[in-house]
Amino acid sequence: MNETGTNDADQSGVAPAGPNRSTERTPTFFDTRIEFLRGVGPQRAELLNKELNIFTYGDLLQHYPFRFDDRTRFYTISELDESLPAAQVRGRLRDWYTEGEGSKKRVVATFTDGTGSMSLVWFQGLTWLEKTLRREGEYVVYGKPQPFNGRYSIVHPELDNIHPDHELETGMVPVYNLTEKLRKRHLDSKAIGKIMRTLLEGAWPHLRETLPDELIQKYRLIGKREALWNIHLPQSPAWLRQAERRLKFEELFYNQLRLISNKLLQKEEYPGQVFANTQLLKHFYEHLLPFPLTGAQKRVLKEIRTDFVSGKQMNRLLQGDVGSGKTIVAFIAMLMAIDNGAQACLMAPTEILADQHYNGLKPFADAMGLNISILTGSTTTKRRKTLHPELQEGKTHIIVGTHALLEDAVQFKNLGLCIIDEQHRFGVAQRAKMWAKNPVIPPHILVMTATPIPRTLAMTLYGNLDISVIDELPAGRKPIKTVHKYDKHRSEIFGFMRQEIEKGRQVYVVYPLIEESEKLDYKDLMDGFESIQRAFPRPKYEIGILHGKMLPYEKDDEMQRFLRHETQILVATTVIEVGVNVPNASVMVIESAERFGLSQLHQLRGRVGRGSEQSYCVLMTGYKLSSDTKTRIETMVRTNNGFEIADVDLQLRGPGDLTGTQQSGLMDLMIADLAKDGPILTAARESAQKILDEDPHFVLPQNAPIRNHIDALGKKENNWSRIS
Repeated sequence: MNETGTNDADQSGVAPAGPNRSTERTPTFFDTRIEFLRGVGPQRAELLNKELNIFTYGDLLQHYPFRFDDRTRFYTISELDESLPAAQVRGRLRDWYTEGEGSKKRVVATFTDGTGSMSLVWFQGLTWLEKTLRREGEYVVYGKPQPFNGRYSIVHPELDNIHPDHELETGMVPVYNLTEKLRKRHLDSKAIGKIMRTLLEGAWPHLRETLPDELIQKYRLIGKREALWNIHLPQSPAWLRQAERRLKFEELFYNQLRLISNKLLQKEEYPGQVFANTQLLKHFYEHLLPFPLTGAQKRVLKEIRTDFVSGKQMNRLLQGDVGSGKTIVAFIAMLMAIDNGAQACLMAPTEILADQHYNGLKPFADAMGLNISILTGSTTTKRRKTLHPELQEGKTHIIVGTHALLEDAVQFKNLGLCIIDEQHRFGVAQRAKMWAKNPVIPPHILVMTATPIPRTLAMTLYGNLDISVIDELPAGRKPIKTVHKYDKHRSEIFGFMRQEIEKGRQVYVVYPLIEESEKLDYKDLMDGFESIQRAFPRPKYEIGILHGKMLPYEKDDEMQRFLRHETQILVATTVIEVGVNVPNASVMVIESAERFGLSQLHQLRGRVGRGSEQSYCVLMTGYKLSSDTKTRIETMVRTNNGFEIADVDLQLRGPGDLTGTQQSGLMDLMIADLAKDGPILTAARESAQKILDEDPHFVLPQNAPIRNHIDALGKKENNWSRIS
């Protein structure tokens, strides 16, 4: 192969993955079924189909290693250290024996190299081992060394026989994601690596470049051929880094190119109602606005207004931290729609959240002389009979609801604005149903989320939406003070709770479990409720309890009692993560805080700090904390910034569970890591945006690699980063 790292004119990508590829193009080398590759055959191909979803040469080329073992160095036994992630040692098997019974049965061997001896231990494949091991045979062992009974031991080491006819693995050895079925059929990483070499040698003349030369030069990227070779068979650690960087950039570039193209196409194809009148808005500003808007709120409203007067359908994501004032921005946007003869709806994922929005908006709507209604699963048939005609006739200006708004019976006279709270809880098909509520001109869409999303994640998850951010808290709000306390400080915390209650404040105490679990040694809700009752006896203190196993009316009753200040302490599970605002609550105590993720801790903390008084969050934990848990706790104590917290959460957990959904724009990624590759994503998005601005149809000669690559994939292929 070419070792210079320069780019050949005929380099390119590989075929789309999976069995349902587009048929609207001429099959290429990379569409070849995997069974035709030397070393695979029908039986192995069937396994690769079922276990790894690998059907074609293109699929296999993009089955990237998840790590590499460094086999460039041999250690002696005397040099071993438990801090080593793995080590390979050349030596001899002195002897071995079998011990234990049943699941504890194992083979233990003594391995020596002249500088010392160590133990090798196997719990599986014992019959095969006993047949193949040779006493005094020379071997290379590879694995994680761990101290045991005064000497080092490696459990389930890789064992290579040193023999003139046997080729040892050396250099940077790829390790692939596999399954137990594949390993049992001897399709391990070593076997995959051999098959991959055969494929790469055959694929070499068929690979063409997929990126414009300008981008390759600007970011000093290696060619596609060199990248694919070195991601599987790296010549050195430096070549591996270059290959990873190149392939990550390409994947993210095409990911962003597709998302931005879809957004531009959407803006071209879908008109939007023009909302130019501002009489209602002016009246609200001058007479009814309860507090000055923050600079961030004003900026977001300007962005929304620009969309409203553009004549194109708005599709905008509004991110705002807990308590940042998204609801008032949503109401002002509704006023713009209503002032121009349209109706507005706000769809929330739960009845609790829908009720909260309705109760928060109704005083404003009433003061403006606007009709506002609510529609949820609890709405009676009698009320629906009057509500549906009011919507169709345009008598209802604003409707707040849950999934019930998606029902076919819900029809509008002129739906102009649809606001969706917590979009990730609604499927694409559900959101699309709201478009159909106005068959003449689709409504403007404003998506709101109270879960701050890191910029890198937002680019990919919501790359087809315009993004607005409210990153300021309203004036007068004091930052919540967060402290970390251990279980031994409980009496101190109880004393602090009494002081706050004496001031007329209220307290949340949140537990991760409802009932005691034998598997988890954490404080549970019922035990905690009893201990708090003993520490805060009646009649001086009233304590409420709230958890997910209660009936809806019971939960609502407890929340209302707390809201009316009839209870001073509310002992609850995370059911209060989304709930009614209680401005008088100033203390949030989170028991077993180590059991919660960062995002959830931040959401829970947001239940307090909603009034003008100083509020506090107390994180209670045991002493045994993992390094990740320590990072979470330290982050919560250090900052109230939800976006900073989300960035740390992304680093700790990766993107998979941040939003509670699997969005295709995110989960299609095969090599890029949004938790680590933010700078690459930024460069890729900026490059994609610049090219689309200058040459949206890729007709310029310098963009021929992009045009050829997308054309080769066919119209139905969704992920443009696939190999073709």
